[in-house]
Amino acid sequence: MKTKLTSRIVATTLVTALAGIGLTLPAAGATGHAAKPAHDRTLNKTYGKAHDKALQADVDAILKTGSVGVVAQSTGPRGSRYATAGVADKATGAAARSGDRFRMASASKTFVATVVLQLVGEGRLSLDDTVEHLLPGVVSGNGNDGSRITVRQLLQHTSGLFNYTADFPMLTSVDAYQAGRYTTWTPEQLVGIAMRHAPDFEPGAKWSYSNTNYILAGMIIEKVTGHSWEQQVTKRIIRPLGLRDTSAPTTDSRIRGRHLHGYSDFGKTGPTIDTTAFNPSAGGAAGAMIGTTADLTRFYQALLGGKLLRPAQLAEMKTTVRAAEMDPVWPGARYGLGLMEVPLTCGGVYYGHGGDLPGSTTRDGVSPDGRRAVVLHATGDGATDLSTERAQNDLIDGELCA
Repeated sequence: MKTKLTSRIVATTLVTALAGIGLTLPAAGATGHAAKPAHDRTLNKTYGKAHDKALQADVDAILKTGSVGVVAQSTGPRGSRYATAGVADKATGAAARSGDRFRMASASKTFVATVVLQLVGEGRLSLDDTVEHLLPGVVSGNGNDGSRITVRQLLQHTSGLFNYTADFPMLTSVDAYQAGRYTTWTPEQLVGIAMRHAPDFEPGAKWSYSNTNYILAGMIIEKVTGHSWEQQVTKRIIRPLGLRDTSAPTTDSRIRGRHLHGYSDFGKTGPTIDTTAFNPSAGGAAGAMIGTTADLTRFYQALLGGKLLRPAQLAEMKTTVRAAEMDPVWPGARYGLGLMEVPLTCGGVYYGHGGDLPGSTTRDGVSPDGRRAVVLHATGDGATDLSTERAQNDLIDGELCA
């Protein structure tokens, strides 16, 4: 989803931002921060990671574009390095720390796609199965036809289904967010929003990011396994990898433990507010998860390193189509099954999946073999132009090209 599409055309945003390619909203302004940037230099003892001056300079550059807090981790064969800047909580002035939890937004999609592909590898599901076969009657009306849409097209964003977050009133203004932030949504209700609209295009005809696809993917996981996508992600990924700071919440609006707070003015529709607490059912399988830079690093390295999927399914995940809508942020980007492919300036590509919510952004990049990974999270609306996005991309590109 997207909170500020006119200023940052981010096609990988989570479900709970103001969403949808082509959504027109006032550009979100850079937030003003009373607190001075604060760098946490105590984590070397706490977390055993080495601090890095070059990484710190890139994190500082992101902060200067209008972010409130930034955390980043770069990992390779020689170990992990970290850098932080700004504050985790404007109310207390607590410094952002490397181990702080955050809402990862649409990075959740890679977890969900991984579970679906595991089920494919187990023979319990096929990428060519239709939505109608798995979820009879769910995708219908206004020209929507689940019998013409496959599981592959859901994961790949080539289904043509309307992006429900582009018609999500709760996220159109500060007042609307305050009024609806604790509402519980069912997957059926979220898909129902999309079904009020005609498809954007014929299934398979083109690529366009739609959070509706992953709400349906979550429903398919439950239909096939008899357990919710949250339970399956926890059982199949979080616990086996020991991701102690990662969770897939259902309706709990809190982030437990030390965490980063998000801040947004929703395109200057009101004062900047703390957006951290909200009912994650609004995002569901499209982006409800919580994690840390360390846990996301471990997940993406395990995934690209072949530890979560069989070779055939990992190859399917990495088989991409052109995603031209992402070009303003990621020129030349392509999209696989819950995984982005982005060109590096030094040659080659990296994989990952960004995520955006009102007032916070997750970015990551992993080498094709999984040996090198970079994960960062920034809070606040950032700049009104693309300078925040460019600074984030420069950090990831610079670390992977070093």
